[in-house]
Amino acid sequence: MATPAMRQARVLALCQALYTAALSVDLTLTGLVGYTLAPNKALATLPFALITVASALTAIAAAFVIERFGRRLAFSLGGLACALGGLVSVWAIHAHHFAAFCAGTALVGVFQAFARFYRLAAADAAPAPDKPRAISAVLTGGVVAAVCGPAIAAWSADMMQPLPFAGSYAVVAAFGVLTMLVLALGYREPPSLAPGTAASDGLPARPLGQIVRQPVFLAAFANNGIGNAVMMFIMTATPIAAVACQHTIGQGAQIIEWHLVGMYAPSFFSGWLLQRFGNPAMLATGIALSALAAVVALCSTSLPAFYVALLCLGVGWNFMFVGGTTLLAGSYRTAERARTQAASEFSTALLTALATLAAGQVLHHWGWQAVNLAVLPALGLALAVTLRWQFHARRSRTMAAAA
Repeated sequence: MATPAMRQARVLALCQALYTAALSVDLTLTGLVGYTLAPNKALATLPFALITVASALTAIAAAFVIERFGRRLAFSLGGLACALGGLVSVWAIHAHHFAAFCAGTALVGVFQAFARFYRLAAADAAPAPDKPRAISAVLTGGVVAAVCGPAIAAWSADMMQPLPFAGSYAVVAAFGVLTMLVLALGYREPPSLAPGTAASDGLPARPLGQIVRQPVFLAAFANNGIGNAVMMFIMTATPIAAVACQHTIGQGAQIIEWHLVGMYAPSFFSGWLLQRFGNPAMLATGIALSALAAVVALCSTSLPAFYVALLCLGVGWNFMFVGGTTLLAGSYRTAERARTQAASEFSTALLTALATLAAGQVLHHWGWQAVNLAVLPALGLALAVTLRWQFHARRSRTMAAAA
């Protein structure tokens, strides 16, 4: 029988599915729509980059809204932002207005800022041994959306003719409305996470500087932040690069579909893998798969190479993200939750925003190979920080055993 924490994780998994579907529509089409609307074609990826910019700017506020007003209201505000963002994007396409289109995608970024706390809400509600499973359960919500999202984008692109792609952004608005309905009908705040609840562990809050200097927090950020930035850096450039390599728009959508499957399908077993083989092995495998994606993309621009590279990138991201989130959930005391989560999500979103902003410029000026070469040093840094955490963890266990 499912525990209350796992039941709420399943509700959040449905919200994750709606969020992933909305984001996958933006991912599939926003670069192409931006290219048609942008006065300067080098700005084609700016609308999609603004999703992560807005997410970064909203992340700190989202954490404190959650802490002050509760998760159901906060997550509903995210759904409202998605609905408004989709409608603004529809109007922008109708008016052929690039700045308005950027505003619409930025509102989807506000939705992303709140949605990124779904997995943390599930982890905070679950006991320590079940945290990996709760995190994975939420991420499984992205599996169906990963398959359907790009297909929905392609199917709805001509739904509001003679405005190409406007129908797809109307669907994004509908996903935001459905998110609010799911939260209103299905989500209940766990008593331990209710606003104003005293710290359950009874431990005082430490200064934020002390928290973020911990090797465990740095390793969590290396895998959440760097892993997410690497994934988005390559993924943002992929649809445009695929078309430039003589592949069709439909094939570009299928590449993204396989990538999203790689991101979310492993969630059915990644929590079990983490418990079975340990977090160090999980994180090392994720980093290795992300690096393999870049190597495959460097070796060939054929359609199968795009599929394999983006699939490996998705699986690598999943392993890094589940493992990194598990580390993050163990890096703070209850009284430190809001500040630590805000610092982590803001830093991750900011790094991802910089990566997406840079993706279009790197692709435009230096090409697809440069995009993939650029991620290898970043992954090397993530591996070094993760190994440092392992060293400190082993040393701490040895000292505790000796004591």
